[in-house]
Amino acid sequence: MNTKINKQFDIEQPIATVWASLANPEEIVTCVPGAAITEKVDDRNYKGEVVTKFGPIKAAYAGDIEIVELDESNYKMTLKGRGLDSKGKGSADMIMNGVLTEQDGKTHVDFTMDITIIGMLAQFGSRLINDVSDQLLNQFVDNFRNKLAGNEPTEGEADNSLNAGKLAGTVVKSMLGGMFKGGK
Repeated sequence: MNTKINKQFDIEQPIATVWASLANPEEIVTCVPGAAITEKVDDRNYKGEVVTKFGPIKAAYAGDIEIVELDESNYKMTLKGRGLDSKGKGSADMIMNGVLTEQDGKTHVDFTMDITIIGMLAQFGSRLINDVSDQLLNQFVDNFRNKLAGNEPTEGEADNSLNAGKLAGTVVKSMLGGMFKGGK
């Protein structure tokens, strides 16, 4: 299953501040729900894991992240990721392209992710994957805004866990919407 996700948001911080944080995987990972870096291979390659659980569905992926492009002068980045399901029942590939622009002293973030999912999660379909991804991205944006505003927990207290309550609501809404689609 292939899906494309585009997300845009504004941060009330100068572009240099936003870039410095987004361009540092070890710093930004604390904002990504359920994610952790397990090893820094070199300045452009990392190993990590993502664990998500909502309701009866649990997915754990271990994988690699590669920084393909990091163009500081134009505030553009390209990341490539590949993860394998810990149970050996699937995989996920992602290419993310991001661009930052400065507008009236704040930073506009625009990124696109092309995602390919094979295995158990692919059975849920692109609608559910898009809805869940949107919820995860909204949680990431909230975490990132708090981090840059200095409202993040101290080291050891950081919570980048998945907000399962919101996510479960998204899943139910998506499933019911699919069941009653077209029936008025």
